[in-house]
Amino acid sequence: MWKPNFYVLVISMSALMLAACGESEGDSPEATASLSNDPIEIEYWYAFGDKIGENNEALVEQFNEVQDDIIVTAHYQGNYEDLHSQTQASIAAGNAPHVTLNEIASMGAFAEAGMTEDLTSYIEEDNIDLNDFVEGLMGNSYIGEGIYGLPYLRSTPILYVNKTMMEEAGLDSSGPETWEEFEEYARALTNDEGGVGMTMPVNIWFYEAFVKQSGGSVLNDDETEATFNEAPGVAAVEFIQRMYNEGTIKVPTGDEAGQVALQDFTNQNAGMVFSSTADLTNYLSIAEEAGFEVNTAFMPQNEQYGTPTGGANLVMVSGHPDEEKKAAWEFIKWMTEPEQTVTASTNTGYLPMRESAIESEEMQSLYEQVPQYKVAVDQLEYAGPRPLNANYAEAQNILNDAITSALIEDNQTPQEALDEAAERINSLLK
Repeated sequence: MWKPNFYVLVISMSALMLAACGESEGDSPEATASLSNDPIEIEYWYAFGDKIGENNEALVEQFNEVQDDIIVTAHYQGNYEDLHSQTQASIAAGNAPHVTLNEIASMGAFAEAGMTEDLTSYIEEDNIDLNDFVEGLMGNSYIGEGIYGLPYLRSTPILYVNKTMMEEAGLDSSGPETWEEFEEYARALTNDEGGVGMTMPVNIWFYEAFVKQSGGSVLNDDETEATFNEAPGVAAVEFIQRMYNEGTIKVPTGDEAGQVALQDFTNQNAGMVFSSTADLTNYLSIAEEAGFEVNTAFMPQNEQYGTPTGGANLVMVSGHPDEEKKAAWEFIKWMTEPEQTVTASTNTGYLPMRESAIESEEMQSLYEQVPQYKVAVDQLEYAGPRPLNANYAEAQNILNDAITSALIEDNQTPQEALDEAAERINSLLK
């Protein structure tokens, strides 16, 4: 996934050296030539710890071992929000990293503000086969006419079910396929001891999926106007509201809402949970320790299956000298190679973002041994990009509050809450 290849060019010999030392995508890092006595040092900032952090640190260590021209130092920066705000601050202060992660819905904001580099010329120079990247994961890489990032740790939301609880309740442990079945499962798993079908915080990523499943979208095609207050978006809130009012799902709020959902599933107080495929290795480990089995399934369909993609792309931060940009590109290129794709997917549960990685013997063997890994890959057939409007991050907060108000405060109907949010968001988008 990661590919080191770096050249420090003497001006008078630049044309000659580029012809002699140019490296194709298939070349090994050991083949990299360097005219510098000292390696170039660059920084890579990433989000999330645990197995995801371990994967980042291990791959960086491997990159540093397989070539001598570049030294990458990795730094953990918290969650995506923390990473983005600290990256912005570091750019303003003039001490930014060379490579970082952009959560895919933030790609537009960073690119349009000039904080990240267009990678198109690097991609073309090294003949990177963009067709090998999974089509459903490339949508958030394109900003205008440029390519501002390559898929790295990418995901979709999937449904995790407690197989043991399903079987005890007489349910099909492969999970519900439709909204109607999902409601039936939630009822069957709810009991007088406080157990519920699912603990589900208000989450815009999940909401985007529900809207898509009803044949709609949260924004119009050019992302200048909200469309979540049309029938599909209203139906999504009414779907959640119906189960919440019935008491078959729990909707925690606040900063710890996601942790509450994890704990309820861990303690078997909830039989189902929506979460990222990136959480797969963690959920498998939790289930083993807690003494139950876990299955994965598509998010249920309404009129159709549908899900947004998620996760992050690797991006090059602007403002560095050319030789450091070249080093940053070599790191990005290596990190997104098929071999490193297999490693990252196996270690975390994130999607393999290269077709050749999916078809590799290693991944096919993993899918056969642990079929829970393959569900998110199969669901990509119904996946699409997230909005790229630079103001969508702020819009999400408004929409999140509107949905929460309709569900918890019950002082507005879903239609009223979404209409009010749409009016506020439209001024942002334009």
